[in-house]
Amino acid sequence: MLVHEGADRNAVIDRRLGCSLAAIAGAVNAAGFLAVGYYSANMTGNISALATGLHEGHLRAVLSCCGLVLAFVAGGVLSALVVNAGRRRRLPSIYARSILLEACLLGLLGLADMLLSAQPRGPMLAYGLSFLMGLQNATVTRISGARVRTTHMTGMLTDVGLELADWMDAIIHRTDPAQRARTRERLGLHAAIVLSFTTGGIAGAFLYGWWSALFLLLLAAGLACLSLPGALAPVEAPRATVDGTQEPQAGR
Repeated sequence: MLVHEGADRNAVIDRRLGCSLAAIAGAVNAAGFLAVGYYSANMTGNISALATGLHEGHLRAVLSCCGLVLAFVAGGVLSALVVNAGRRRRLPSIYARSILLEACLLGLLGLADMLLSAQPRGPMLAYGLSFLMGLQNATVTRISGARVRTTHMTGMLTDVGLELADWMDAIIHRTDPAQRARTRERLGLHAAIVLSFTTGGIAGAFLYGWWSALFLLLLAAGLACLSLPGALAPVEAPRATVDGTQEPQAGR
């Protein structure tokens, strides 16, 4: 799931990856809200809260929302830098290593949630979880060619609406069966991701309420198990060119 990219990917791989990580993202989002009162994956809501805070003169809320948005963007920046460096070196494992990094950092946040007092714990969890959601979303966006996003449910629901309309239109006008199948495939992918995020959020709300920081450690372990097979993939050997020399290790 975290090794193949481009033409090597198919709908089954995208669905497995998208549903797995969307469920974890939904759980992290719900757990983060219970822990600190902010959604770590909902940047639309955070930007709206920023605007409302400005209108009402709540400077602290404005600064908090700015921090969450910047942390999310910083996670995406780090993911892009890591992935670009790995692609230049032809490391098929680079996407899995990015998710493994997320698992390690989530484990550290779980320990912080368990061991720290409320004063440093709150900001660390709020900004740390937003950073990790940005990292995850950027990694999955890159490997899937933007077909899959695990935290951006507004975009996923928009795609579900568009593809549902296209599918209904294709049935009414009896278009090419292959085109209908492709539309149905995309509709199924995006609907499954939305359902997985929702299910993960429900589970996260209950389980974090029961287990607190231990739940974040379990999520980190789940991410590690998901990413380790890909992270241990061998380095891609340079391909030979027509004249017998080796092709330089540039990114695809």
